[in-house]
Amino acid sequence: MTLRFPFATLVAALLAAPLPALSHDEQKEGGRPPEKLGQVHFPTSCDASVQPLFERGVALLHSSWFPEGLKTFNEVLKRDASCTIAYWGIAVNRLLNPFGGAAPEAVLLQGQEAIEKGLAAGAKTERERDYLAAIGAFYGRDRASFRERVTRYEAAMEKLAAKYPDDKEASIFYALALNIAADPMDKTFARQLKAARILEPIYVEQPEHPGVAHYLIHSYDYPPIAEKGLPAARRYAGIAPDAAHALHMPSHIFTRVGAWEDSLATNQRSEQNARQNKASQEMLHALDYQVYAALQLARDREAREAMERMTALLPNPDQRAGFYALAAVPARYALERADWKLASTLDPRTMAFPYIVAMTHFARGYGAARLGDPAGAAHEAEALGRIKQQLDAQKDKYWGTEVEVQRLGVSAWGAFAGGERDAALARMRAAAELEDTSEKSPVSPGRLVPAREMLGELLLALGRPAEALTEFEASAKRDPNRFRGYYGAALAAQRAGDAGKAREYFAKLAQLGAKGDARPELQQARTFLAAK
Repeated sequence: MTLRFPFATLVAALLAAPLPALSHDEQKEGGRPPEKLGQVHFPTSCDASVQPLFERGVALLHSSWFPEGLKTFNEVLKRDASCTIAYWGIAVNRLLNPFGGAAPEAVLLQGQEAIEKGLAAGAKTERERDYLAAIGAFYGRDRASFRERVTRYEAAMEKLAAKYPDDKEASIFYALALNIAADPMDKTFARQLKAARILEPIYVEQPEHPGVAHYLIHSYDYPPIAEKGLPAARRYAGIAPDAAHALHMPSHIFTRVGAWEDSLATNQRSEQNARQNKASQEMLHALDYQVYAALQLARDREAREAMERMTALLPNPDQRAGFYALAAVPARYALERADWKLASTLDPRTMAFPYIVAMTHFARGYGAARLGDPAGAAHEAEALGRIKQQLDAQKDKYWGTEVEVQRLGVSAWGAFAGGERDAALARMRAAAELEDTSEKSPVSPGRLVPAREMLGELLLALGRPAEALTEFEASAKRDPNRFRGYYGAALAAQRAGDAGKAREYFAKLAQLGAKGDARPELQQARTFLAAK
């Protein structure tokens, strides 16, 4: 009990920290010049003296070091004003991280202006004009949705790559365009696998290319195909160890396969690198993944210490991952440890991204329901419903669906708390089925609680352990090696009279938390294993 008040203070600091005024990422983050960024070969018509600097800028693009990359392309133009392909580099840079959605309008305008300057200056070669035209397909002074923009860009890059089949950079950037245009609700992963087919042969030819490894990780960042991404995940951090994002990216695959020790280690390296380079955005992103991994290993002290390091960090207002981390981490810490009281008292922060605010409402509502407070759960479900309406009005189908899953889950457990057992089960099944139609966002290491795992816990509470075990095992196929998933499966098997499976899952739980802190679930597992 003595830890509760200090932790509540920490959570309040994370959720209530003032948000910075809007400003561009190059003004918020800087860094020492990197030394090891991999090998990039991008021929240009520029003066030979700036060619290495230009290729450094492209390498920075491939490892998502946007502030440093912007400086680099501007320095190229300062040294050689006729190097118009550098305007292409600026325009691609101003997309920021397209896996997190659209950059702010002011940043996109910088990209549009770069294209217009490049075209006005006149590229020296047809190939360079084609590169400018291809990224121009994303921009355009119109109000097209992000989905329309990335689809246009994908089509333009397909034409560019076809026109220049020997230009590997065109193929690599086309693979990136395929990934960012991929529909998260397409369970065939058609675009992602097409990107992988483009990248795999280049990976053999250019094993030190940072973009190839990076985009292979994104291509395989889905449960059924994640194992295919392990070779790139094992190599990328070594290809570009001076880029914080390159140190972080392997954890996308490590998370998918439940390799928590690996995820924790690579994100600790990413955080250290980002701290040295004053890159708060990358620090927050790495800390989100760190906390998630530490909690699966029951290393609660490490998770808490990581949160403490977050309190001094301000998110980059031009990107969303930092805001996501600040909202997700307190919720994860409460929910993964079944601290329902803490979850129910988290304070939502006001921000421009409603789906991020929704995470705190979900944690509050789920916590209230688990405490037996149906009114509290209903209040948060209503808040989630309003956020869903906002997202629908914005035509944001993906995040609208994610928030609807959260609303259904909170409503289901609220119904259970109020004695409406049939309604609870129907809503929770609907939530799980809806969540199955899409995948987690690339911004996140995982949903706060997998809906099918919540369904398993509800079935346990309803006294239906055999059905619960089925759901826990189904959940583990998408979210493997989760602490609470193993615990739920062990309890379900034990209550269903399946001693063999109970032993199997309690053993996995004990192994997962072997170096962890004290948790009642671990003590229960060790007691069960010792008694048999």
